[in-house]
Amino acid sequence: MVEIRFSAVNLNGQTITGNLNAPSFKEGKTRISKIVEKKKLKLKKVEKKSTFIYKIRKGNEKPVKGEQKAFSKEEVEKALTKLGYNVVSVNKYLFEYTAKPPAQDILSFVKISSELLEQKLPYSEIMTLLVNDLENKTLRETLKQINNDLKKGADSQKVFLQYENIFGKFTAYMLGLASKSGNMAEIYRATAKFLERRNQFRKDLRSALITPFITLFVLFLAVLFYVAYIFPATAKLFQKFDIDLPPMTAFTLDMSDFLIANPVLISLFVIIPPILFWRFAATQKGRLFVDKHLLKMPVIGSLVHKTLIEVFCRVFYTLYSGAAESIEPIRIAAEATGNKYFEQQIKNIAIPLMLKKGVGLTESFEASGVFTETAISRFHSAEETGTIKNTAKQLANYYESETVFRMKNIIELVQVFIAMVIMIVMILLTLVSAETATISPKNPMMR
Repeated sequence: MVEIRFSAVNLNGQTITGNLNAPSFKEGKTRISKIVEKKKLKLKKVEKKSTFIYKIRKGNEKPVKGEQKAFSKEEVEKALTKLGYNVVSVNKYLFEYTAKPPAQDILSFVKISSELLEQKLPYSEIMTLLVNDLENKTLRETLKQINNDLKKGADSQKVFLQYENIFGKFTAYMLGLASKSGNMAEIYRATAKFLERRNQFRKDLRSALITPFITLFVLFLAVLFYVAYIFPATAKLFQKFDIDLPPMTAFTLDMSDFLIANPVLISLFVIIPPILFWRFAATQKGRLFVDKHLLKMPVIGSLVHKTLIEVFCRVFYTLYSGAAESIEPIRIAAEATGNKYFEQQIKNIAIPLMLKKGVGLTESFEASGVFTETAISRFHSAEETGTIKNTAKQLANYYESETVFRMKNIIELVQVFIAMVIMIVMILLTLVSAETATISPKNPMMR
């Protein structure tokens, strides 16, 4: 998020200033233009809060360097002078880029905070400890700013949501909500559990899908190089002497000739489809398509589906406080899954049924089409007995146990499959090479 300050003049000639936060400077300027147009103001200046590097000294002491966020160089100089420092220099960062902290660092922050909150340590002290000990600069500076804002009495939810690009939308929402809730430690513990499961699932998914895909792609390139360049160097020697080639050798040589004759076509076939798919998946429509069909993939689709239900139930359990206030927890839980199709079905089908037609929780979930029969059956029983909150927790724990066990089995099966593919490819290459070695000329004088 970018903090922007603007100043404008109204019809009476009075100067008006305002601040807002936006995902980017460009979007912020667009919002300011709409405000100015609506209020009939004349815009004078738009400034973005940036990072400045300063060098200061006090008396004859050695100069000290530091960083400060501000809207202008003059603002930094004025603040430092008021503190009694002699300002040596103040310079703005030429290329300011805020890299998102690793997911593991954010998990560590939430987990440590949860443990310290359970030990009844004041939240301000926890933030101070973490600001001093964290190694990641971006996360450290973010927590420092959040701590300062909270000390000034700012609304915790608004403060954390300003940094959703750092924490992620769901995590920022939960941490902001925790500061306003009566059970801060429980929400932090639930958020840590959610982040831990999400990170582990992504790691396992990489092991099950992405790593094997890369392995097969590299193997494909290696075989392509062998067939196109290494093999012909030997096989074409026999053609010079008009020697009949065995079937496997002849076929491989024909493949080599085709690859060498059509390098552009082969390159387009290998490179263009993945790029097009990646670009399509980056769009809103493409993301929805990918997330929908991911749930229908053989073997892995069922696993992903149940993991989404686990995440939904875990978040829903944390936020649910009663049937009268179930809509917001359902909406947030759907967003927390990270699957656009799952989220769309909940928001566009389940929630409208509950709000407009007064349909019950179980019927709404069933109509969305994204819950398993087991989950629907358990929610139906829970709705009748009034134990929805506990049932959500039980479902989350059940699906966690099942998906962890099945994921381990899938990873092992994938590793065996990759090993078999590599073995088959190596055997075929060996057979072709061995067949080539048995070729002998027709004329004994050519031996």
